[in-house]
Amino acid sequence: MLIPSSTAAAVGAKIRLRRQQRGMSAAEMARRAGLSKATLSQLEACNGNPTIDTLDAIAVALRIPIADLLARDADTGPVYRPGTSVKPGEVARELLRRISSGNSLEIWRLRIPPETELAGVPHATGTIEHLLIASGHVTAGPVDAPQDLGPGDMLAFAGDAPHFYRTGAEAVDITVVFASPISPEIRVCVRSR
Repeated sequence: MLIPSSTAAAVGAKIRLRRQQRGMSAAEMARRAGLSKATLSQLEACNGNPTIDTLDAIAVALRIPIADLLARDADTGPVYRPGTSVKPGEVARELLRRISSGNSLEIWRLRIPPETELAGVPHATGTIEHLLIASGHVTAGPVDAPQDLGPGDMLAFAGDAPHFYRTGAEAVDITVVFASPISPEIRVCVRSR
């Protein structure tokens, strides 16, 4: 007997919910996704482990981003992440939380030691990067318009352009939030043979 993972069960429940929200019958949904009704029924009953191709077909049929089927719902209660230590002179990046819906949000903690310059890698088109300085001072932002920032300062800028972070005599602790648009259109790659 196959016991589905909690992820597969959550995905199955989301497929059923999204189909019902659209007033679509299981037969119509299966037809649009190119699946058998039995396969769709198994997935919705949380008794399957769908492949990425199957999820992609379902997302296209529902006209939603595939990430909407895979994203875990946010907890309704508080989320606590205890602080961690960092070795002197080490740059540390920690993913603190990922939130999806319409925009994909990622919250990171960035700690940079004194006298360090770090180039920011341009992100996906349309990404906005938000910096909230917890401690220390940093010059950061777009290469052509950097800002001097201190504790409590916040800066939002286009993260899809070249940017950087430069510390002076003290280390800096920054909360970074990336907001990237999720395209409403699902693009399918077709390979020519």
